Amino acid sequence: MAAINTHGISLYYELHGNRSNPPVLLLTGLGGMGKSWGSQIQRFAEKHYVIVPDHRGTGQATHALGGHTTQQLSDDMASLVEDLTLGPVHVVGSSTGGAIAQYMALHHPHTVRSLTMSSTFAHLDAFTQREFAVRRKMAAEWDRHSLYSAYALFLFSPRFTREHPDKVTAWIERAAGLPTGPDDREIALKRIDMILAHDTRSQLRDIRQPSLVLCGDLNFCTPLARAFHQRGNQVIIAGRRQSLLDEITTSNPRVGARWSGKPIAAHASPSSPASGKRERFLD
Repeated sequence: MAAINTHGISLYYELHGNRSNPPVLLLTGLGGMGKSWGSQIQRFAEKHYVIVPDHRGTGQATHALGGHTTQQLSDDMASLVEDLTLGPVHVVGSSTGGAIAQYMALHHPHTVRSLTMSSTFAHLDAFTQREFAVRRKMAAEWDRHSLYSAYALFLFSPRFTREHPDKVTAWIERAAGLPTGPDDREIALKRIDMILAHDTRSQLRDIRQPSLVLCGDLNFCTPLARAFHQRGNQVIIAGRRQSLLDEITTSNPRVGARWSGKPIAAHASPSSPASGKRERFLD
């Protein structure tokens, strides 16, 4: 447990695992607190050196009112990697974390070895813009218990809720019971504005690191077809064909993946795409 001072804030982070293992930076979603990765932290730490930060404005980082853009958060995270002298690192970003990871790869490429982006977006289209506009209004006006009860409708599928009502209720109670500060509601609104403004569509073709995009087909909050461009079972990002969960693409030697229950994927070697050689993300 530690913190660095960067860009006018104190950025809290935790380190897990053996430093001699490949480094992985876990970037969480809109809630911003690294501990939301839960048991996945220790699963990654079995074979990797895991960096788990809080976003600015959340958790144990400074609850600053300024700097809430995905570009600024990518600057914060790149500074952390540089301070730890661990780069380049594998970056695994979930939802908003994936949006931050995009800018890390674009603006701080020396800090990023590979990207794994789960349930994320290059921009929010008409559907997701409307979804988050409604969520913003709720965040501005509702009490926390009502707010997280509503959020559960976005974040848990009907089937999961029917089969695991106790788990959903426990999540609501835990989220609603977290300590709050005097500026936290305003910060939460700024963070929603941050993702409403995020748009990297015109820049994604400039990402050069091996990249993996993952999304569940029942994801209601940020469905893949609305987050990137989708054609059948393949993801199209700024003209680059990327595989979706169960295929390895050969059209772009830098990009491709196979899903096997965890975000560790194979991709064709950039130096010899036709050779059949495979490297591993997170090696």
